[in-house]
Amino acid sequence: MSFMPPAAGYDRAITVFSPDGRLYQVQYAEEAVKRGATAIGIKTEDAIIVLVERRISSKLMESKSFEKIFKIDDHICAATSGLIGDARVLVDKARIEAQVNRLTYDEPISVDVLAKKLGDLKQMHTQYGGVRPFGASLLIAGVNSEPKLFVTHPSGALYEYKAYVIGSGKAQALEVFEADYKEKMSIDEAVQLAIKALNKSIDEGVTVDNIECAVITSKDKMFRKLTIQDLKPHVDAVKGE
Repeated sequence: MSFMPPAAGYDRAITVFSPDGRLYQVQYAEEAVKRGATAIGIKTEDAIIVLVERRISSKLMESKSFEKIFKIDDHICAATSGLIGDARVLVDKARIEAQVNRLTYDEPISVDVLAKKLGDLKQMHTQYGGVRPFGASLLIAGVNSEPKLFVTHPSGALYEYKAYVIGSGKAQALEVFEADYKEKMSIDEAVQLAIKALNKSIDEGVTVDNIECAVITSKDKMFRKLTIQDLKPHVDAVKGE
């Protein structure tokens, strides 16, 4: 009869706590996020900005097929880190919830409500047998009456931030935010601060080709991705510092 170490049983059972109160599968899912591409969210008084690292693994890949910022509704977007397949399922769920809210209440869903629904879905996948936790974290950014930024973790935990980072460059980028973030920034200043934070976390440095950025302003509440032409002055400004 083979002997299985006690920890191995907790390691394989998603819904069983270890003696020290851990759910190992949730921790493994969090490790998948830590190894993912860096994604940044930052809010100002007038807008919410999302910036992500684009990891193109091969020159044969069509770059337009690599998407890390997803439009959820006109006024909400999500940036992901971790397993992109898991993230895509969560994004599809978010889009459905946004459309159901419009059909039911004839109004756009609030960022808070959508973030909570995704957090609840993630938590369910830590509680029942036959499923595994989602190996992805989402930055949920949008504008209702004011800019909002939420982070959902694989455990189902949900927090609101003024600026936050997920992915492999989290520690380095957060250092920049801790030192330089101010609530009263212009949109251009916030974009440049996000690029500066991402630049510190990427070994090869930021270029217009390895980043993707989206902005939603309080004025029009419309999701918009910045073009290479939009990003170039900001990247040049950060590189020139």
